[in-house]
Amino acid sequence: MKKIVVLISGSGTNLQRIIDCIESGEIANAKISMVLADRNCYGVERAEHANIPNQLIKRGKSFSEHLEKIIPENTDLIVLAGFLSILSSDFTEKFKGKIINIHPALLPKFGGFGMWGMNVHNAVLEAKEEESGASVHFVTSGIDEGEIILQGKVPVDENDTPETLAAKVHAIEYEIFPKAINKILNG
Repeated sequence: MKKIVVLISGSGTNLQRIIDCIESGEIANAKISMVLADRNCYGVERAEHANIPNQLIKRGKSFSEHLEKIIPENTDLIVLAGFLSILSSDFTEKFKGKIINIHPALLPKFGGFGMWGMNVHNAVLEAKEEESGASVHFVTSGIDEGEIILQGKVPVDENDTPETLAAKVHAIEYEIFPKAINKILNG
């Protein structure tokens, strides 16, 4: 059984999707061994409801060092699911090839510092892009610069608002995130 640690910062909708996909078998031979949050959020309640051990880690200068001490040695994959803290280069190097993130854009476009949530969708609309989507990628020391594992696309309509575009992108996240996790864990 492969062990996943999920890092969250928000409501935990992608966490819930991972939980559901493990239960249904869409993500095979896996379990979430721990959920770690960098702030009080509803995602922690989702973890508790699913009886998954969880912990809140205080943000600050030694955040990545503290996180490194908490993650079990036998962890197969660290999944950033709506996780907003930046990890140190020492941390990303130690877990190289074992940390993935989902980003609400078609990387390499609209990635990097400040590109999260509605900031991304606003930027896509301002650039008058014809499509957007989501990218699952490996995490490196560069923000949103790791190798892309899987992407899913959605059309950008002329009447889209940041909110309607966010809803379309979130739906594609639900589709590709479990596939990418399963692909990494089970080939």
